[in-house]
Amino acid sequence: MADLSQEEWEEQLENDENAFILDVRTPEELEEGYIPNATNIDIHLGQGFIDEIEKLDKSKSYYVYCRSGARSGQACAIMNSLGFEKAYNLKGGFMNWEGEVTE
Repeated sequence: MADLSQEEWEEQLENDENAFILDVRTPEELEEGYIPNATNIDIHLGQGFIDEIEKLDKSKSYYVYCRSGARSGQACAIMNSLGFEKAYNLKGGFMNWEGEVTE
C-alpha cells in the first residue's frame, strides 16, 4: 500500500491507463459529492465489503479514498491481504480533495 499526497494521487491517476477509483465512504457521505468515475463500496459493510472487493480485477491499479484517509488506508491493507498489489491511499481523503467533484 502507498499513501499518496493529493498531488501524487491525482498525477499518478491521470497517467495510469489501468486505474480504478474506489470510494469506501458511507451512502450518507456520498451525498457530499464524489470524485468523478469513482465506484463506491462502503467499508462498513464488513464481510460484504470483502465480498465485493474480491469481485474486482486484481490486475488494475486502485486509487482508494474515504473522508479523511483512515478507512481508505484500512481498505488498502485489506486489498493487499487479498492479493491486490496496487492500492493507493489518498492522504487526507475527500475532505482535503481539491480536484474535480461530481455531486
